[in-house]
Amino acid sequence: MIEAQGLAKRYGAKTAVDGITFTVQPGRVTGFLGPNGAGKSTTMRMIVGLDRPSAGTVTVNGRPYARHKAPLHEVGALLDAKAVHTSRSAYNHLRALAATHGIPNKRIDEVIELTGLGPVAKKRVGGFSLGMGQRLGIAVAMLGNPQTLIFDEPVNGLDPEGVQWVRNLARGLAAEGRTVFLSSHLMSEMAVTADHLIVIGRGRIIADAPIQEIIAGQDQERTLVRTDDAEALVTAIGSAGVEVRRLEADRLEVLGLAPRSIAEAALSRGILITELTPQQLSLEEAYMELTRGEVEYQSQQMNQPASAPAQEGQPA
Repeated sequence: MIEAQGLAKRYGAKTAVDGITFTVQPGRVTGFLGPNGAGKSTTMRMIVGLDRPSAGTVTVNGRPYARHKAPLHEVGALLDAKAVHTSRSAYNHLRALAATHGIPNKRIDEVIELTGLGPVAKKRVGGFSLGMGQRLGIAVAMLGNPQTLIFDEPVNGLDPEGVQWVRNLARGLAAEGRTVFLSSHLMSEMAVTADHLIVIGRGRIIADAPIQEIIAGQDQERTLVRTDDAEALVTAIGSAGVEVRRLEADRLEVLGLAPRSIAEAALSRGILITELTPQQLSLEEAYMELTRGEVEYQSQQMNQPASAPAQEGQPA
């Protein structure tokens, strides 16, 4: 379990984390979302003692991270996959960490097999692709078989098989009763991985609830309607609080009115409806609504798409 009480971090005049309080419960995957600069990474660094809080407290399994005698057995963290000695092999990197806690070589072999690093275990990590580096970071997090796992963008650079593997790993760990705290910018992946979400914006918690509750809280009644007499239907349902968007000549999106009410209005005026489909916001849409106004760094649309990150593969 992770518990934060009034947790804050200031860098001079800038407040990165502003007195947040939350609990990450065992037995479920808790997603950690927020725009760039919202305070996610700073919060995770404070949890594992890499940054000292300016105020408040945070504990892992009942104690501050620094007070655990064998922290690798309590909490495993993937915060920066590049934080490795690049001239070492993956196996020797793990062995060096294992030696600090008396972890046997058998466990090193187990996490290498778990993360699919077997074919490259004896190769220098400086030549690893981004995806293979992520797998090594997860192996490090799992090395002490901890009760609590913290993963910051664990699927970054992974191929589709790797992304699915991380999803199944996170859910499997939670099913074992462990605490899993996971950040990601991939909303589609978070939607099928997380049970609960904590959303942060400008250093403050703006949502802390089950994922479906967050989606429902940002959603309003939305219905796709198809009819050959769109203009007449718009007139029939037009009222305060109802928004109608024209998608095609015969297809509308109606916001703020229940499907039954749309059907009744059409029936009363003899308007034929050929489609009436209730809609629900996706997690990405709900997240965008929730964090609207909380984005610190605004970007403009570019004509050329940004190049995709390097995908997982064999080391160079």
